[in-house]
Amino acid sequence: MTIRLLAILGLLAGGAFSQHRAELERLVAAERNSLEALYQHLHSHPELSYREKETAARLAQELRTAGYEVTAGVGGHGFVSVLKNGAGPTVLVRTDLDGLPVEEKSGLPYASKVKTTGEQGTEVSVMHACGHDVHMAAFIGAARMLMKMKDRWSGTLVLIGQPAEERGGGALAMLNDGLYSRFPRPDVALALHTDAALEAGKIGYRVGFAMANVDSVDLVVRGVGGHGAYPHFTRDPVVLAAQIILALQPIVSREVSPLDSAVITVGSIHGGTKHNIISDEVRMQLTVRSYSDQTREQLLTAIRRVATNTARAFGIPEDRLPQMTLVNDEFTPATYNDPPLVDRLLPVWKALIGDDNVVERMPEMGGEDFSRFGKVEPKIPIFLFRVGTIEPERVAAAKREGKSLPSLHSPFYYPAIHPTLETGAKAMTAAVLELMGKAGQSSGR
Repeated sequence: MTIRLLAILGLLAGGAFSQHRAELERLVAAERNSLEALYQHLHSHPELSYREKETAARLAQELRTAGYEVTAGVGGHGFVSVLKNGAGPTVLVRTDLDGLPVEEKSGLPYASKVKTTGEQGTEVSVMHACGHDVHMAAFIGAARMLMKMKDRWSGTLVLIGQPAEERGGGALAMLNDGLYSRFPRPDVALALHTDAALEAGKIGYRVGFAMANVDSVDLVVRGVGGHGAYPHFTRDPVVLAAQIILALQPIVSREVSPLDSAVITVGSIHGGTKHNIISDEVRMQLTVRSYSDQTREQLLTAIRRVATNTARAFGIPEDRLPQMTLVNDEFTPATYNDPPLVDRLLPVWKALIGDDNVVERMPEMGGEDFSRFGKVEPKIPIFLFRVGTIEPERVAAAKREGKSLPSLHSPFYYPAIHPTLETGAKAMTAAVLELMGKAGQSSGR
């Protein structure tokens, strides 16, 4: 079936969906205060990746209260709820659970004051700086409304809470723990994500590649150490590391097609112990971003080639050449939004909130391990869409003054609670109803 034909069918579906709009508006209005309270609780009580015990327990209890059965402890603190509601497709809806080691500076009365011990053993603050609290509250709102509208859809709904999205390992942990063998394998997977530059009340989308492959690379540059006053007796790894950093940049500008996208960033470099000592080792950490598998392989191969041959030109012996290691447990594959699925849902959202409030967004070089739920064999169509979170007045003022709004992961980022939560909950509910709905059936209310 062609994309054009699917788009036409989507338009027809959008028209049929209009019968649900009034009921959705009524249901989400009834949930408004409860979702706000839930959101504020989650915002004030963030937990780091792999430690989302209390967050997962709270969401599981919310689902049980709404009438769902929940299986906890899937892939760590992940949970799965399956609701079988007759014959039909299986649709998976994901929320993520974890916060970030960021000290909140929003000034909100419900701002996070949580502190805990971080990975390095030191005290860190914790914040939902990426909007996962919005994701969770909207997820619960959609779950409640879909339970109340069971007569409007048919099929199997799989609701999952995924841990460790910020570390890139939670989705894989759930899959390795039998997500698709212990529970129904979905025909389609959906998730939403906050947008820190889009007005609240709007939905953002991207067809095709929306987010990037994310590779973390450890590079150890080795030399021959000695006294800082006698550099001619050494092979200074600090100077070599500097040369490698500069030599890496033309990989993107001169080896990758200008029609493709790629990023190589050296995010960390450490070497030496004292002013007058030339060390024998420098350690660097790189983040490497791409969309296609081919470009990813090209970048990683080129980094290894540049590091190795720059060291050879520097006079480093073969047994002391740089060591490059991929941090595999932090790899995140690119997020590719299935075009026919996007085409099918856009008319539904336009019928729900208006054409002008459904806007195309640019692809990003950030990563999201939601992509893993689709990168199985056979592949599963996925769609990660955006929910605007900023008051229109703030967006307009920033544009007028030529300033940037706080981005995701910023200690100053905060969403407008309303209508963000309502928009997210309605959009996800509407998407599930479109994919699983009984077209033209009366609600009986």
